[in-house]
Amino acid sequence: MSRSARAIAPWLWLLLGLFCLRVLGQMLVVFAKVSFLPPMEEWQSGLLPYPVLLVSQFVIIALLSKVAADFTRGGGYFATPNARLAKGLVYFGWIYLLGMALRYIIRMALYHEARWFGGTIPIFFHWVLASFILLVGYYHRKAFATGTHS
Repeated sequence: MSRSARAIAPWLWLLLGLFCLRVLGQMLVVFAKVSFLPPMEEWQSGLLPYPVLLVSQFVIIALLSKVAADFTRGGGYFATPNARLAKGLVYFGWIYLLGMALRYIIRMALYHEARWFGGTIPIFFHWVLASFILLVGYYHRKAFATGTHS
């Protein structure tokens, strides 16, 4: 179990690092008023006020860091194969990923002037988070399929 968990750990850290760069980029735009990054409208859909979004992003970073750390160690709650977790993460991950793909399609249909990348920073990073979830879910599923969960 620990070897296969450690094998996906670098991918989890990479996805987490990408998400952290998104949070950092947005913070630079909001707090440092940098001009070399896209404006705030490109970083946020507006569904949540920025302070709430920022706190939720830090919570996500903390949780994903715990998951990635467990996989790096090859043990811990998130790296211990769990059939129930596998099913939930795979289903949720695909719904999340497909929902964000649909969001992208709708956005491109409604905002022709934004093609192909206008306003897509949030969508892209939702794909990053969905990929993290699916990677962990498929790890758990594979551990049960191959009988390496004991």
